[in-house]
Amino acid sequence: MSLYDISARDITGAERPLAEYRGKVLLVVNVASRCGFTPQYTGLEALYRKYHDRGFEVLGFPCNQFGSQEPGSEAEISTFCSTTYDVSFPLFAKVDVNGADAHPLYRLLKGEKPGILGTEAIKWNFTKFLVNRQGEVVKRYAPTDKPEDLDGAVAALL
Repeated sequence: MSLYDISARDITGAERPLAEYRGKVLLVVNVASRCGFTPQYTGLEALYRKYHDRGFEVLGFPCNQFGSQEPGSEAEISTFCSTTYDVSFPLFAKVDVNGADAHPLYRLLKGEKPGILGTEAIKWNFTKFLVNRQGEVVKRYAPTDKPEDLDGAVAALL
């Protein structure tokens, strides 16, 4: 199975095949509204705006598995992101990234790029996966890796 065989519900509830993003460079991020890393929305949006016209997408997947830091509904998440951080990149419905109910996308991402010492589990919100135009996971970034520090890697793939 490839990334393009998977679909996910967007923040409005519509089912979206990830094949829509074929041929684009992707940064897939599990996000949360009440996390110490939440201000990274600013950097994610800046990267998105800088490179979107060249075929770059940020895909935000809200997740409530870490300290219940994303407790709101999809409508609340959408409103928070747009009013607080002027987010215009695609947001999806809340997903689990770990455990038996982990979304198939996250199963694939973690399997292709395990974390430190080979562990697949996502450690916290704002873990980032950089995917090339062929749908291959190029790199996994920790929550502490700031979006602006990924600029060179994104530009290289574009």
